[in-house]
Amino acid sequence: MRRRILIFTAILTLAGCTDAPPRKILESPVPVPGAAIAKLSLVAFDNCDRLLTDLRAATRRSVGPYGLPGSDAFPENAMATGARVDAAAAKATTYSGTNVHEIGADEPDIVKTDGRRIVTVQGGALRVIDPATRALTGRLELGNVSTAQFLLAGDHALVLTSGYGRTDGRVYKMAPPGDAELLLIDLSGPPRIISRFVGSGQVVDARQTGSVARVVLSSTPRIKFPYYPDGDADALLRRNRQAISAAPIDAWLPSWQVTTGTAVTSGRVGCDAVSRPASYSGAGMLTLLTFDLAADALTDGSPVGVVSDGDLVYGTPTSLYVANNQDWQVNALPAADPAELDTEIFKFALPAAGKPELAASGRVPGSLLNQYSMSEWDGRLRVATTTSTASAVRVLADSGGKLVQTGVVDGLGKNERIYAVRFLGPRGYVVTFRQTDPLYSLDLSDPAAPRVTGELKITGYSAHLQQVGDDLLVGVGQEAGTDGVRQGTQVSLFDVGDPASPRRLAQHVVPQSVSDAEFDPHALLWWPATGLLVVPIKGAVEGALALRVDAGGLHEAGKISGYVDRSLVIGSDLWTLGESGMTAFDLSTLDQRATVRF
Repeated sequence: MRRRILIFTAILTLAGCTDAPPRKILESPVPVPGAAIAKLSLVAFDNCDRLLTDLRAATRRSVGPYGLPGSDAFPENAMATGARVDAAAAKATTYSGTNVHEIGADEPDIVKTDGRRIVTVQGGALRVIDPATRALTGRLELGNVSTAQFLLAGDHALVLTSGYGRTDGRVYKMAPPGDAELLLIDLSGPPRIISRFVGSGQVVDARQTGSVARVVLSSTPRIKFPYYPDGDADALLRRNRQAISAAPIDAWLPSWQVTTGTAVTSGRVGCDAVSRPASYSGAGMLTLLTFDLAADALTDGSPVGVVSDGDLVYGTPTSLYVANNQDWQVNALPAADPAELDTEIFKFALPAAGKPELAASGRVPGSLLNQYSMSEWDGRLRVATTTSTASAVRVLADSGGKLVQTGVVDGLGKNERIYAVRFLGPRGYVVTFRQTDPLYSLDLSDPAAPRVTGELKITGYSAHLQQVGDDLLVGVGQEAGTDGVRQGTQVSLFDVGDPASPRRLAQHVVPQSVSDAEFDPHALLWWPATGLLVVPIKGAVEGALALRVDAGGLHEAGKISGYVDRSLVIGSDLWTLGESGMTAFDLSTLDQRATVRF
């Protein structure tokens, strides 16, 4: 129901102007060309006393009269008003995977398949479907969870959620609000939870290479502040800072508990596992955990901690980046202007086995749209950011633990904002928008001199760019008039073979509609074997649009009615996932074959 409300709200905005993008973007002024980018150095801790001193100092800078922004630290009696609760894949079957940013770095989602089973996590339950018999073969209630996603490896799934779990009809002890829960589920028979990890904070995101999953948690200090509802703001701030100065180290160090069968182990992240930027970066803590999904039990995750906030994850098989949009400055600095904020980026090196290493960090002006704003290629990181007046793409190199700028191309889309980014090897594509949609083509082959090679101005915008050929991109977004008023879902096919002259080959518009793929690329299915593109649609038309894509254009293959969240391919079947079940269609004709009700 919540998803329907969100989509309906988005549809209502179609009649409005698109001066603001469909998601929050922080802004900051464009730096003077050639200006140095601040370099973050990292400080490790060898004892808890030193760490506690730094944590207290950092938190005092973030706290306001009414507590910490976005944290679990509440006035003492305000907390009391709420409920405080302490197989290998089938050999001969072809199938689609999750639509991910980087090959070899799988991303959590609400449905996955290995060709011999379909697994979904939706509505507080995990379900297993046999695609051969087109029947529901397993169901596991996960308890009171609001949102959940999962990763899949062989006969195991790792469910990522913040909520309360259960197994075998027995409810686990409820975790404090905001705690993350990771459930290792055995799928070899009836699905069952075999191990459970509860850790402080929220799941930011995760990536998986082979059977190894890397999970990023973000936590905030748990401090009880005095409650003075009628107090002077300055007095409240002083009392809150006094509470911080008296708080023990346990208020910051994330805790964890692992339950496997009747065995329960618990602990906290060690002080020697925590680092911080040399300059202040917020009062929260990022924790990177590592789990082998081939094992029969979860561990403590070999945690690696960074004293910083973070809300955006990008990963490759060998590196993982976490970005922090610096929201803390709005609360910590009374004169701070959101238009002057920047973004911190932390790089973790991922060994084939063992604990990841915090390898480097850096800072860039402006804000990132999503994970597609970052891309690692040839050992360097490309980053696209938006500021208050324009956008830029920077190339950063890892040099002695610092992400150092080697080149920049700026001035993109003056007085506009980034709506989509895609980096493909030495090339890059950036969509900005206010009333029209410039699609910029970039040459990034020289890290010291990235440059714009071409520009295409059209109405509307693309919110996601999908590669569908060596020189072909599909853009999913919104059509708009010359006044910038959105009109409905737009699918565009771009020929980018000539870097100097990108052009749109075809366009398909569904009036008065939006697509989940505009906000979540996992919702988009691209099946290269038959050139099939499936785009979920919400609004005046509800269902999915199926298009055949080739160098000649976009060709409507059919429309699928009903609520569609995801779609996938197994053999000769196209499957769609909705709120009430899954439906199988003939991949060639789109004739309906079967429905599995949840």
